[in-house]
Amino acid sequence: MGDAARGIVYDDENQTVGEYITQWLSDSAKPTVKATTYRTYESQIRNHIVPALGKLKLSRLTPAHLQALYAAKLRGGKKPAGVRQEEITPLSADQANKLLDVTRNEGDRFEALYILALTTGLRIGELLGLKWTDIDLDAHRLRVSRQLQRGQGHNGEDLIFTEPKAASRHTIDLPARTVEVLKRHRKRQLEDKLTAGGAYQDNALVFAASLGTPLGPEKVTQRSFKPLLKRAGLPEIRFHDLRHTFATLLLARGVHPTYGQRALGHASVKMTLDRYSHWMPSMGRATAEAIDAALALHKSSA
Repeated sequence: MGDAARGIVYDDENQTVGEYITQWLSDSAKPTVKATTYRTYESQIRNHIVPALGKLKLSRLTPAHLQALYAAKLRGGKKPAGVRQEEITPLSADQANKLLDVTRNEGDRFEALYILALTTGLRIGELLGLKWTDIDLDAHRLRVSRQLQRGQGHNGEDLIFTEPKAASRHTIDLPARTVEVLKRHRKRQLEDKLTAGGAYQDNALVFAASLGTPLGPEKVTQRSFKPLLKRAGLPEIRFHDLRHTFATLLLARGVHPTYGQRALGHASVKMTLDRYSHWMPSMGRATAEAIDAALALHKSSA
């Protein structure tokens, strides 16, 4: 459905880019997208688009204006991936193992969260939305059926469970190491429940606050993840970069991109390749060797 069909119209002679995009954000985007997506849109519009193009008449907006905005952001120090696409800063295999070693040696209560992030590529909202009924430890499988997000209530403080995108609703096979960590995590959680007694609110969440209530993503990233990176002597990355770490380690070891797409819950393999193809340096060599072998086989059979 187009903007006009939704009652979103504009005066092509007098309306500015700022006026139009602000109206679009309020009337079109906010009712239809997830809360986290809306906040991302609002931040990009407020911090980048409106200051640069907000006063321009909408009828005079051209591709050249957008190219100039991109160029200005690049001159300002942003990397190309940060202007048109999120910047990817994954950990190396050694760094990822170091992170897991520290969580294991310290008995970190989020050890299972981190190993799941690195071995499944799930987003933090999907991880915090997991319930024990979503995991079959005997079959080594996990089902993604919900995600935890900040709502659009007062100050965005409310936590809500929502359905993920269709492509993200999938089943994942779990490595044996991950299953063992999850078993230890479940045992520890049951002990916490017994200690808390009647104060514990059992929501059957795999990852919850000390009294069983849903756990806000910021509490994990600010209070646990960032301090963990410092203790491990690792670069200051985002939690989402654990997902990128999963993807780059997987693809760098020759896993077919289609399997990577399914594991990541991407809607298409093109999305996977567009985002991660430059992290697969071995592809060119493998292609050269494959065609060489094919031609050699043809020559020998001639």
